[in-house]
Amino acid sequence: MKRSSISFLLGSVVLMSAVGAQAAKTSGTEHAIVAQEQKWLKSQQENNTDLLAPLLADNFVETTGEGKFTTTKAAAMARANSVKWTSVEYLDIKVTAFGNTAIAIGTFKGHGTESSGKSLDEKSRFTDTWIKMPNGQWQCVASQDTPIKK
Repeated sequence: MKRSSISFLLGSVVLMSAVGAQAAKTSGTEHAIVAQEQKWLKSQQENNTDLLAPLLADNFVETTGEGKFTTTKAAAMARANSVKWTSVEYLDIKVTAFGNTAIAIGTFKGHGTESSGKSLDEKSRFTDTWIKMPNGQWQCVASQDTPIKK
């Protein structure tokens, strides 16, 4: 009886350690993705797509709030270069991790101008899908924006 109690306790300690390690890993992933999202925000605040470029995978897929989509990093970068933001902010970013994949969901609010001169006043919900690449770098592979009615 004593031996089975010790085995049970030892097993419990090993299981709790594994659960704790997984929670710490998830927390680390969440922090890494929030940091990447903050870099993306900074690129918009500074209208500097050079800050955005390393965050996007080469085959990045983007669906805009207008239903338009791009299927390459180059096309997404061209779209980003066509807007000059005067103010942007992200609200309530939440990250869910699935191993080497993470989903970030948040709210975007921005004011700016398109290259055509059209004024922008946007509020949308975004969903970004991030993958941890073989080199250890997190890159966004897909982004979806849905307008929030005002």
